[in-house]
Amino acid sequence: MHTVEQATVRIFGAMLATCGVMAGAQDFPSRPLRIVTGSPGAGLDIGARAIGAELTANWGQPVVVENRGFALAPLTVAKGVPDGHTMLFFGGPFWLAPFLVKNLSFDPVKDFAPITMALTSPNVLVVHPSVAANSVKEFIALAKAKPGKLNYAASSPGSADHLAAELFKSMTGIELVYVPYKGATQALTALTANEVQLEFVNSAAVTPLLKAGRLKALGVASAQPSALVPGVPTMTASGVPGFEAANDLGFFAPAKTPATIIARLHREIVRALNSTNVKQRLSNFEIIGNTPQELAASVKLKMARDGKLIKELGIRAE
Repeated sequence: MHTVEQATVRIFGAMLATCGVMAGAQDFPSRPLRIVTGSPGAGLDIGARAIGAELTANWGQPVVVENRGFALAPLTVAKGVPDGHTMLFFGGPFWLAPFLVKNLSFDPVKDFAPITMALTSPNVLVVHPSVAANSVKEFIALAKAKPGKLNYAASSPGSADHLAAELFKSMTGIELVYVPYKGATQALTALTANEVQLEFVNSAAVTPLLKAGRLKALGVASAQPSALVPGVPTMTASGVPGFEAANDLGFFAPAKTPATIIARLHREIVRALNSTNVKQRLSNFEIIGNTPQELAASVKLKMARDGKLIKELGIRAE
């Protein structure tokens, strides 16, 4: 009888705990939320604010965007309370940080719970109009005919544009000279001024320059042709099979955030992403909204591929 009573107590306790978790998810959010992200004015910031505004309207709780930059944003969330009220919105520099920074104060896998890959915009291989190549194949042939004579612009070592160019070199066997610039804006300005010949540019940033004829797009680094750069063939179709490089932006919560809260965050963020307001405000991005499991798998794949390249090149973040 004593054993039966103990079992009954355990079962009843488990039921109460389950009800408590469910109630917690139903009551969520119970106070203002934070989306912690990178620098003001960049794609991360623009995306966070558009999605945050829609979440605010849907939830009736303020969603505040905090700009903490590359180093502080992940650390802030890693140390946050795992109750779903603090989220990280970041891209490649976050999950590639272990390969770029010594003595990193956070682990992008162990310290975080993935929610969803929200947005992406593929990189586009663009050249100055004066470059005598109108396709990726023609550019590769030109580069092989002039080894070490063509320069590419990119921002800081380990940045998305830098890694894309180095991956391109590695997969095609061509020689290009890296010319670093302070940021992506300065690199793009240098390309339009013909100081360099090539750059892998985020599609969201380069579209106006392509329409104005100030740059030529040779290939888009996405698995399928992108509506963001209509008419531009993929790098795979252009003779570099498997080449993909994109500006992927995802949401993460602190590790140990309850699964019910992650599920609620995922559902509401995907709902916001597919709203008319967000689609209009973020028309320079492709909407993703995949599952937490798919985000985790994507990050694992990118860490393996790009981490290997970073190690081989000995790249360190400045």
